Amino acid sequence: MDWSAYIAGYKAFLKIEKSLSPNSVEAYLNDLEKLIVYLNKSGLNPSPELVGYAQLTEFLVWIGEQGMSPRSQARIVSGIKSFFRYLIIDEAIKTDPSELLEAPRPGRRLPQVLHVDEIDRIIASIDLSRSDGHRNKAIIETLYSCGLRVSELVDLRLTNLFFKEGFIKVTGKGNKERLIPISEKAVREIETYLSEVRIHMSPVKGAENIVFLNRRGNKLTRVMIFTLVKQLAVKTGIRKEISPHTFRHSFATHLVEGGADLRAVQEMLGHESILTTEIYTHLNREYLRDAIIRFHPRSGYNRRVKQ
Repeated sequence: MDWSAYIAGYKAFLKIEKSLSPNSVEAYLNDLEKLIVYLNKSGLNPSPELVGYAQLTEFLVWIGEQGMSPRSQARIVSGIKSFFRYLIIDEAIKTDPSELLEAPRPGRRLPQVLHVDEIDRIIASIDLSRSDGHRNKAIIETLYSCGLRVSELVDLRLTNLFFKEGFIKVTGKGNKERLIPISEKAVREIETYLSEVRIHMSPVKGAENIVFLNRRGNKLTRVMIFTLVKQLAVKTGIRKEISPHTFRHSFATHLVEGGADLRAVQEMLGHESILTTEIYTHLNREYLRDAIIRFHPRSGYNRRVKQ
């Protein structure tokens, strides 16, 4: 079977028509590769236009046997459906074999969240005597202050820092730009890094406008940020399973707990749907109880206060 032409067309479709980021495109192609591997192992080896519903359901059984979580299976099914929808649009097939395909429903997993004191401990543990100390402190402050995705952090541009106005501009999923308020602490740490460290560096060609650079003057990778966060967690003695995304979860959770409007949080996070943002309403029961007692008209709290 020859999938190469279809894969090339699908890749262009994701990049140009869907305006997906390189990381998202790679994820979709990886999901499709799993289907191709299965079809090779099955010995059937059909071309894409000959793949049927029965083969796709057998593929679902196979990925389930690999020990993948329901969430991972659901993501893979979403990628497979996307590919066959592309084939329909491209008129390579007339009927979509994945239309009735259903993945296991993943449970709604609550994100891991750090307490404010844990974030303070992580930041305090950064060794500022090291050459990358001020950069690392600015990175953590920015992740937490602005709730950035890792890809948004490593792509942050000098020309998109509007500190006088109190905002930074980032490009998120689907190449959508948004303005995010930035805290004075984060501004102070970035300015210290820029004036004391980055100014003495020679960025490589293409990285001149990038804020955070490695010691060779190149843009940081996502892996480097993950490694930094893991090392700081170990150093601080925090046993939670955390990643750079944990700071984004913490940012959103602390805003919601502080009374921020959910729509405003949605805008700052760059979520297309408010349903995605609603996961951050997983507030503790004591907080919810206090909020209900304080603000519900039948609680009697307001009448007691007025008296």
